[in-house]
Amino acid sequence: MVTAVRHLGPHWYAAVMGTAAVATAGAALPVPRVPGLRTVCAAVWALSLLLLLALLAARALHWAHHRDQARAHLLDPAVAPFYGCLSMALLAVGGGALTAGRDWIGDAAALAVDTVLFTAGTATGLAAAVAVPYLMAVRHRADAAQATPVWLLPLVAPMVAAATGPLLVTHLPPGQARRTLLLGCVAMFGLSLLATSLMLPLVFARLITGGPLPLALTPSLFLVLGPLGQSTTAVGAFADAAPGALPAPYGEGFGVLAVLYGVPVMGFALLWLGLAAAHVVRARRHGMGFAMTWWAFTFPVGTCVTGAAALARHTGLFVYDGLAVGLYGLLVAAWTVAAVRTARGLLSGALLAAPRTAPVAPRPVTVRTTSGAVR
Repeated sequence: MVTAVRHLGPHWYAAVMGTAAVATAGAALPVPRVPGLRTVCAAVWALSLLLLLALLAARALHWAHHRDQARAHLLDPAVAPFYGCLSMALLAVGGGALTAGRDWIGDAAALAVDTVLFTAGTATGLAAAVAVPYLMAVRHRADAAQATPVWLLPLVAPMVAAATGPLLVTHLPPGQARRTLLLGCVAMFGLSLLATSLMLPLVFARLITGGPLPLALTPSLFLVLGPLGQSTTAVGAFADAAPGALPAPYGEGFGVLAVLYGVPVMGFALLWLGLAAAHVVRARRHGMGFAMTWWAFTFPVGTCVTGAAALARHTGLFVYDGLAVGLYGLLVAAWTVAAVRTARGLLSGALLAAPRTAPVAPRPVTVRTTSGAVR
């Protein structure tokens, strides 16, 4: 077991995030009660919790027995950004406890689980948002030509905290406690949004001027949907929680923000979804095989489902109901494929093996990274 986890990188938390997204997005769908849907969502959430616990234990073994490899991951610009996935996995499972898991474990247990995981996830997310860009600046010496959507991961983690935090607002005493948590979430929304706005132009410029990403990294284009969908989800959550936490006119003002911000951002998310899908189709035609980056098809799409559901609540437009359902179908299909291929890779041992060395002079369109992050 100790040897098996030597090449277990932080990117594996993406599987937890994607699984939790299926549960939380399903629970958020703005449709009449579908028989069995709540039960399925609760079961998927329970699976995400088990995966999180197993992965936390495996990563603890990794750090205890393979510190040289753990240090190499931190110093590898292709792997270090994935440390943001730890925070997002904690937050996704925690938020899912209140939206889906409570059907099985009860309200009190769900609140306790979310409180613990939200606290841990927020702390690790803020730490990653500072530490990873710092390492990129002083140790990694990354070139602009190496920019990929993976760089966004540590910067999106505080946005996930901002979107899930309002679930806890109503469980706090009225007054200072509620206001502090809600406005703290708004602050994390701002810091993540501005940081992402600085990084995204680098990614887009690299894509336009440098050509398509390497095949194994092409699915990472879907990661851009994460901050778009999650920020739309966040402003919708602020609008839901603000009336009971903030005095007028601020409480009602967040309802306006949810629409004025969410509608154009969701429009851009759909544009990027089309662009990313076109690149993936091209990559498949050029021989793109399965890699752990395929989990990028799950959680970011899940955030767009919850974002569309929030817009459906605050605009009353049926088009957002349909959009949420359509995106959820895409999410479930992507999760099924990624989960089956990951299970197959684990059983064969291929996904936990040492990374293969890249060819000496690979073609630009087929080069594959040697880091475990995209194995």
